[in-house]
Amino acid sequence: MTPRDEAALQPVWDGYCADPFVVAGPVGYTMYGSAPGPLPDGLHFQTLHSNDLVSWADTGGALEPLPGALPGTEYWAPEVVQADGVFWMYYSAGVGDKDHHLRVATAEGPQGPFRDVGVDLTPGLTFAIDPSPFRDDDGSWWLYFATDQLDTDRPGTSIAVAPMTSMLSIGPHTILLTATADWQRYQADREIYGGVRDWHTLEGPQVVRHDDRYWMCYSGGNWHQAGYGVALAAAGHPQGPWHQQGDGATFLSSAKTGLTGPGHNSLLTDLLGFDRAVFHAWDEHHTRRRPYVAALDWTSGGPCVRDTGAEQASRSGP
Repeated sequence: MTPRDEAALQPVWDGYCADPFVVAGPVGYTMYGSAPGPLPDGLHFQTLHSNDLVSWADTGGALEPLPGALPGTEYWAPEVVQADGVFWMYYSAGVGDKDHHLRVATAEGPQGPFRDVGVDLTPGLTFAIDPSPFRDDDGSWWLYFATDQLDTDRPGTSIAVAPMTSMLSIGPHTILLTATADWQRYQADREIYGGVRDWHTLEGPQVVRHDDRYWMCYSGGNWHQAGYGVALAAAGHPQGPWHQQGDGATFLSSAKTGLTGPGHNSLLTDLLGFDRAVFHAWDEHHTRRRPYVAALDWTSGGPCVRDTGAEQASRSGP
């Protein structure tokens, strides 16, 4: 597949596949995404397969349910990496939107089935979601994720990182980014943690290295609403300090794409060497978060999604 300009961004699959993450392999591409509840095969996390990033086929679920003794009614935001001949899936599990912890599952192939290895990576945290493993050029591994912070000017969910001491363990985490702007508000006067707060959300981090700089995409706001979008931050080291680039959701937004609530993206280099952004957005009836794949360009200001139909229309008139 070569980069191509579209009249407008279109979903690559019409089903529910939120928080999409794509792995490139010798037999094509595997996409993983969050889905509401278990799939018909009893597994969690939607998987899709494609040979060209354009046409995608439903290949069922990816993850076996947790044993009954472990809480896990909701399974969120899987990411998969390969190391030591094993495919490792990082995800969160909790009851509804409460008590989410980061977990690890393994499989012999990219489409699974993945089986949880029985490790809670974040036993000391009340809430942790959206794990994103990153391997630096020196071979070190880092796990980026989102966790709640109350002692900030804008309390809410913030971005953190921890060194991975193995594929099954992490060291102490460091908070990297907290909310700084109104567009990152999730809900005003939210009842949470025994109080009422204006709650803010940063989530869905992913880090890539490009030209000796580290670039992070992260989502912000309320994922139910049109104001949800993706911002960029840059750093000179995986642990930062990280600095937001630009003002607002400059990487993905409803204004930029013409879509409702685009977000929780991942980046990949395809098998032909082209860079891509994979993300979700709501359908017109606000019933499904569908996956999108867009061409990605690099500028002095970092990665940017190639011009979308909304931008083209604004330049060409009605």
